[in-house]
Amino acid sequence: MTQYGCRYFFKSIMRPNTLFKKAIYMAILAVTLLIAVFRGQLHKPLQKSSSIAGRVVKVTDGDTAMISPEDGGSEFTCRLYGIDAPEIKKKGKKGQPYGEEAEELLKRLVSGEVVDVTLTGEKTYKREVCFITKDGIDINLEMVKRGYAWAYRQYLDRPYAGVYINSEEAAREKRLGLWKDLNPQPPWEFRKRK
Repeated sequence: MTQYGCRYFFKSIMRPNTLFKKAIYMAILAVTLLIAVFRGQLHKPLQKSSSIAGRVVKVTDGDTAMISPEDGGSEFTCRLYGIDAPEIKKKGKKGQPYGEEAEELLKRLVSGEVVDVTLTGEKTYKREVCFITKDGIDINLEMVKRGYAWAYRQYLDRPYAGVYINSEEAAREKRLGLWKDLNPQPPWEFRKRK
């Protein structure tokens, strides 16, 4: 194409009613739709009250774990529903007694394992609030039963409230885990004083 021909060609593209420009817009739209459909299959959004199988790729403390869905969806952070474990030392901030022990227990229970995750549909600090079960065992409840988490009464609903609170009281009576201390400070109070 000559210099004049190129100039004419590009001017014609810039005209609003040209067939070429419409074809470009249609191609861009088609590619965008294909990407959206393809991406939707690879990165399925988490839905309220949905259950998935996922591998626990990391435990960050006694009530938080990273989950990688078995169906290939995006990894997400799971905050265990209905419990509050002692805070651990992070970035120069001191932790609570039994915080590291709670983290270690959760690691022993689920780290590297494929678990069933039930999403409540709630989020807290960009974390999905979830139940984790492994081999039919409610891991959230297990943390309370073994004395390494409080029943988080402020956020517990029926039918879980009674079971979680009774399990905390039983662990306290048996002086399990953090209940070896006479009056351990709950994490929600500890966070306020930091």
